[in-house]
Amino acid sequence: MTTLRLLTVEAMRRVDAAAIAGGTPGRVLMERAGAAVAARARALVPDDTRIVVLCGPGNNGGDGYVAARLLADAGVSVDVVALAPVEALAGDAADAAAGWSGPVGTLSGLGDPREYGLVIDALFGAGLARDLEPEVADLATRLAESGCPVLAVDVPSGIDGDTGAVRGSAVRATETVTFVALKPGHLLQPGRAHCGALHLAGIGTGDADLAAGLAEGHPLWRNDPGLWGSAFPRLTAASHKYTRGHAVVLSGPATRTGAARMAARGALRVGAGLVTLVSPTSALAENAVHCTAIMLRACDSADDLDDLLVDERLNVVLAGPGLGIGAQTRDLVAVAAAAGRTLVLDADALTSFKGQARLLAAHLADGESRAVLTPHEGEFVRLFEGTDAADPEIGKLDRARRAAAIAGAVVVLKGADTVIAAPDGRAAINDHGTPYLGTAGAGDVLAGLVAGLLAQGMAPFEAACAAVWLHGDAGLRHGPGLIAEDLPELMPAVLRALLDA
Repeated sequence: MTTLRLLTVEAMRRVDAAAIAGGTPGRVLMERAGAAVAARARALVPDDTRIVVLCGPGNNGGDGYVAARLLADAGVSVDVVALAPVEALAGDAADAAAGWSGPVGTLSGLGDPREYGLVIDALFGAGLARDLEPEVADLATRLAESGCPVLAVDVPSGIDGDTGAVRGSAVRATETVTFVALKPGHLLQPGRAHCGALHLAGIGTGDADLAAGLAEGHPLWRNDPGLWGSAFPRLTAASHKYTRGHAVVLSGPATRTGAARMAARGALRVGAGLVTLVSPTSALAENAVHCTAIMLRACDSADDLDDLLVDERLNVVLAGPGLGIGAQTRDLVAVAAAAGRTLVLDADALTSFKGQARLLAAHLADGESRAVLTPHEGEFVRLFEGTDAADPEIGKLDRARRAAAIAGAVVVLKGADTVIAAPDGRAAINDHGTPYLGTAGAGDVLAGLVAGLLAQGMAPFEAACAAVWLHGDAGLRHGPGLIAEDLPELMPAVLRALLDA
């Protein structure tokens, strides 16, 4: 069992196959899964609660039959309602159904769900590859309207386990119990919102079985300090400001300087040794009023930036927040890339390359520059317009991975289910956050956190993952009333807890 790695539907099939090939019968795996479901049901509601188990035609339904039998054996009042006749089942599911000695009702005959204190949804698992048929879709609506608690088995029926997409309609669960590892659809929206509380249960598979499941395909993780913690910057007695890197943040013109300052503040708070805000001459006074530890330099053109970057100690350049959209911004990005600096590109720097993702990629490649791009959905669609990464028919995870490959850069596709993807196919899905981060300027601070970690020597993928998690942790700590200016000031507490763990 793993809480860090995510398993696609196909990878989970390989885990099951490896366990069976290694001598654990599929029926035993099903028995263990059903037992985990029964245990969660008893933890959710008192034993005198009436429960209905909805069983589908496959192995998910088999898990449901096992859970129903075990609950009944424990004295719980249980009804079973099936989508398919028991005699139509095959394999392990048929054996599990044979172990249920009570009556089996039909879905069409199910009355008011409010007659039950808990509904166990064992209709369809993560491998569902089609829309729910009308009868099941109607039931999903009835369950939602009833307000009855729902315990989903594997995933709520109607949720695609790989993409989190709703297949026409889907059950909304109070809690979801899944096995061995979480699936992408547990974390990607809208699947995440349908799952309720997630509970991961082991079913006796071993490390070798898990390794077989992970042997193919690109690595995928749930974003967590376990992924990047060992690479996180830690100070020693020999550390000083020059060993901690020097981040450069490009400011916009007068009256548009706040976003860059928040990004710079984020970079400084997360540990960059030095941060310089590079500002148009016309905005120097405006920026100076607000800056103390953050240094200021004048820069009115791409040539000025080129001259500035002669100093190789300036190792990271962040461009985008409030910078302005157009050719001048494209030129600034091109110069920073040609200088071989590690880049963080956000906001206006991305929109300035609307429909020109491959041109941006060429700039990065020509300078052998490493980069992290931090678009929200709108910026992502604009930048990757005309490429397969902008195809709305594919899931967010695949779009982010395709975009990273096109750009030759790490892509942080932001949202409630932020995906961090590297050009080599590695990816992580973040669920450590809060809706309170949906406020003006929060993304600018995130870009600054990425820049600050890069300045200290973290690799782009790990820095991006860490920054997203830290940003989410700050939001969770603050909660209601959060504004972007709060986020850098929360970093000391966030970092202390992380480093002391």
